Amino acid sequence: MARTQRADLRERADAILDAAAGLMPTIDPRELRIEEVARRAGVGKGTVYLHWASRDALMLAVGAREAAAMLATVIAAMRDDPTEVALHRYLRRHFLEAMRRPILHSLFVTDRPRLGALAAHPARTALAKSKLLAAQDHLAALREHRLLRSGLDPVDVDFGTQAIAYGFFAATPLLPDDARFTLDHQADQLADVIRRSFEPVRPPAPERYAAAAPRVITAFERLRNEFRRTAYGNAAD
Repeated sequence: MARTQRADLRERADAILDAAAGLMPTIDPRELRIEEVARRAGVGKGTVYLHWASRDALMLAVGAREAAAMLATVIAAMRDDPTEVALHRYLRRHFLEAMRRPILHSLFVTDRPRLGALAAHPARTALAKSKLLAAQDHLAALREHRLLRSGLDPVDVDFGTQAIAYGFFAATPLLPDDARFTLDHQADQLADVIRRSFEPVRPPAPERYAAAAPRVITAFERLRNEFRRTAYGNAAD
């Protein structure tokens, strides 16, 4: 496909995704209408279906685009400072990025039924496998360079970190009306729990993070690219 065609496809896809993203946080997912998305994007209804075969596929694409952007921020932070590959620092940044993005905030916190409805989508299943592979590579790199507490099974670490992180997302609507519970404070609490649970008591030397960083960054770049492909399809490249 010619570069200009790809650029046109990408621009059109972004217009449609922007239109859907503007609607999703404000309505029930069952009320999202392709006709309204097309009208807002300035395209025909059939054009939307040229990119995504169904409403669920479009909704998933909106979330995937946000996830890809979030991962791009995570990767940039790791390139700037290799200690960002530490499990507690990665999850702190992941939490903050997700909570600050309305679409991801909606999926993780305010609209969990929608997240459940999308979980069975075939593309979502493929993404889940890609996320698992990225997590495995991340943990393997941390373990290789002694950045996890000795004796821990990476499978248990992966389960534990996911359970803790999702617990923090789920707890957000239940927090008391207390000025101390800022988003940064919540992220700091999450990081502290992760660090105490899975990382060495004595802080590792920065050189060990630098040694682990290339493999971790490569793993998250692959995952980011998978999210981009899910979001844009043949307009991804």
